[in-house]
Order: sequence, then C-alpha cells, then structure tokens
Amino acid sequence: MKLLIRWLISAIALVAAVWIVPGIDASGGGWVGVIAMAAILGLVNATVRPILRLLTLPITAMTLGLFLLVINGFTLWLAARITNRIFDADFVVDGFFDAILGGIIVSVVSLVLHRILIDDDGK
Repeated sequence: MKLLIRWLISAIALVAAVWIVPGIDASGGGWVGVIAMAAILGLVNATVRPILRLLTLPITAMTLGLFLLVINGFTLWLAARITNRIFDADFVVDGFFDAILGGIIVSVVSLVLHRILIDDDGK
C-alpha cells in the first residue's frame, strides 16, 4: 500500500512541477503520461541517482551540497526522456534550468506530502 501512496505522491509532485514551471509540459500525454513519468522517475531515483551521488561526491562537497540540485534536475530530465521513448507520453522538459527548478519543486512537494501522508515510524 505504501508503494502505491508513494507513486501517487510522485505523480502529484510532477503535476505541481508541470503547473509551476513553464518549461515542463505534459499536455500531450495527459494523466497516463504523468503516471508513467512518476513510475520511471521512481526507478531512476532508485538506480541512477545513488550512482551519480557517489561519483559526484567531491564536487558535491566542494559546493556544500548545491550540486545535488543539478543531480535532481538531471534525473528529472533523464526520466522524461525515458518516459518519452518507452511510453511515448510526450512529457517535455525544455532546458537545464527548467529541469533544476522542476527537480526542486518535485522534491519539496514530495517531502511535504510524505510527511503528511506516510508514517515511517513503523506504526
């Protein structure tokens, strides 16, 4: 059940990013595109993101963690590309700064919704 809730939280966060950032568009795929993008983003965050964080550890330390924003943007852009190739969902992330801003919005909305909806204390 928690996996379904996390997936829905990711979809809501992506809708917020589409709504706020003008360079992110999901109008061609509709809800199917957003749901597919949420699933692919979860897979990319589970597999690619830890590898990127490990490989970029020195630059992340030198920038006091600000490089993690670039990694978030890259994973959002990569997930959009994979979603477009596999599902033909027409989820578009236009540029570098749009990806970073979208990554920030997805992270913040996901964090807030996780705190509200999911109890991780084991209860």
